[in-house]
Amino acid sequence: MSEDQTRIAVLGLGYVGLPLAVEFGKTRDVIGYDINEQRVAALRRGQDSTLEVSEEELRAASVQFTNEESALADANVYIVTTPTPVNEHKQPDLGAVLSATRVIGRNLSPGDVVIFESTVYPGATEDKCVPVLEAESGLSFNVDFTVGYSPERINPGDKEHRVSNIMKVTSGSTPEAAAFVDHLYRSIVTVGTHLAPSIKVAEAAKVIENTQRDVNIALINELAILFNRLDIDTEDVLLAAGSKWNFLPFRPGLVGGHCIGVDPYYLTHKAQSVGYHPEIILAGRRLNDSMGAYVASQLVKRMTKDRIAVSGARVLVLGLTFKENTPDLRNSRVVDIIEELRDYGTQVDVHDPWADPAQAEVEYGLTLVDSPEAGVYDAIVLAVAHRQFREAGADALRQYGRDPHILYDLKHGLPRAEADLRL
Repeated sequence: MSEDQTRIAVLGLGYVGLPLAVEFGKTRDVIGYDINEQRVAALRRGQDSTLEVSEEELRAASVQFTNEESALADANVYIVTTPTPVNEHKQPDLGAVLSATRVIGRNLSPGDVVIFESTVYPGATEDKCVPVLEAESGLSFNVDFTVGYSPERINPGDKEHRVSNIMKVTSGSTPEAAAFVDHLYRSIVTVGTHLAPSIKVAEAAKVIENTQRDVNIALINELAILFNRLDIDTEDVLLAAGSKWNFLPFRPGLVGGHCIGVDPYYLTHKAQSVGYHPEIILAGRRLNDSMGAYVASQLVKRMTKDRIAVSGARVLVLGLTFKENTPDLRNSRVVDIIEELRDYGTQVDVHDPWADPAQAEVEYGLTLVDSPEAGVYDAIVLAVAHRQFREAGADALRQYGRDPHILYDLKHGLPRAEADLRL
């Protein structure tokens, strides 16, 4: 397939798919498909609720935003960027990916290429998605159509690392498909690509990128718990250790989001399916998933020490998104703190200037407080260090508290002396 014959359709217009569609749309016509009618309508108006793409970028790109499956018939290269979460049992949920795959299968023609960007476990593309494509289309894999895998590396809220300047891993089901996929992405990724020898290698590379971070953060979280018992400031220790040239600069905190808090479960699922029980990976997950309860217990201990009644106390949690300066609420572990504090009998209010109140209600059943009341809270938890909170400073945040109150800074967003408690 030549360059001028390539007609791209991106399925899934979230944090991953929209920036990708817009980047391709700078140099060619692109079909941007999503089943969410409201999302499509907003994008047509030049509005991106994820705040990843500006109105100017949306209007400048040649992208046809649609929720009509019939529009996909004009494409010959399909890129799947739908989410791959885990379910309540921490098992991979491939529902959205397979749904998009069925849509593609119904529109697939001989010579077409299907590329998956969604995070999956090694083998999922060929074992789970390809059979669906064959069943829906009646075509034969690697005879009538080929597939590729090029894992997404989007970092929500990061305006420095974008699609065009993050090196891309590419792969394909045949040498020809691999070369095509690699060439396609090289047309938009200025820093180059890494062509993996197989789709399974590319899939595995994606899940270990975030598994490695998860395990490292788990180590630092465990050290923070230890140093707290030793009455040593964790940040002081990390700054001292960081003076060595090869010390890795990880920090303690809540580990949520669509990647680090999810991808390790995809890898452990595959490991267990072949009879191997991962030790370190699952230990890291358990520790990181327990941090919300630890944070709540530390706050309750400090309140008790300061003779602030816990039962019936009012607590203000600042920040709900999974990280700072993004509206992304997926897999937010701040929710763990809120639920734990409520179990202690406290009344918890949540304020987040970045989060969509409607989405917070749908995802977590939480009603966000638009303007917290001054002078009424027994504790204030800076859970997500959004720019607004950092710039306001401790004095402004303390205005929400009554006398006495506890200011707990989880993310070290304030100078040390200005918080009563730090992780």
